[in-house]
Amino acid sequence: MIKWNNKYSYPSSSRSIQKGSRLYSVENETMLPSVTTILEITKPDSDKEQLAKWVAKVGEAESKRIASESSSRGTALHSRIENFLKGKLNGDLLEEKNLAQKMADEIIENGIRNKVSEIYGCEVTVFQPDPPHRFAGTADCIAEWNGKISILDFKQTNKQKRKEWILSYLLQLSAYAIAHNRVYNTTIDRGVILMCATDLTFQEFVVEGDEFLELQKEFMKRVELYYQLQAKG
Repeated sequence: MIKWNNKYSYPSSSRSIQKGSRLYSVENETMLPSVTTILEITKPDSDKEQLAKWVAKVGEAESKRIASESSSRGTALHSRIENFLKGKLNGDLLEEKNLAQKMADEIIENGIRNKVSEIYGCEVTVFQPDPPHRFAGTADCIAEWNGKISILDFKQTNKQKRKEWILSYLLQLSAYAIAHNRVYNTTIDRGVILMCATDLTFQEFVVEGDEFLELQKEFMKRVELYYQLQAKG
């Protein structure tokens, strides 16, 4: 059984969508743009062009079907991992599993079991309240991973990834650490992505130290750009 520690009091939050932006309300703070919204709106043109080419190649209907299927699979994967972390996966190991459950189990066995020793929170809201760089987001898991407090993110993918392809994921982790460090006076400097592809290949991406610090600097540039774009309307 993994130990749970309520050392940090994570706030409740609500979300809304206005003018294409997902906004958080947290405690006394309102209209905080989400981390994913900031990254989406400030996405480089090269990334937008690549996505447009893919949609043109497979067709709009097929691209929407793939996106919907991936979203559903991701939700199921997260649910199973969270149940494991909370000790709610009991005698179902012999049951017939769907693909999302099998993918979740690969992450559990290869990335969590014997690596996560203590959990501070799962699916928790973190936020950075200081203007002019206010933002908020939801971290998959904040835990002691291989002996050090880390931001963990659980991802599913249709195909295996290279590290250089997942910059937005890494920037998300850095953003959550910025927010956590600001509000709880922590010094988190490691992010971990635990990923499984539909062929059940497990991948682990770890960023820490100077590399993580550079990601945080890059994310803050993206926050600044987001607010500049919003000011222009």
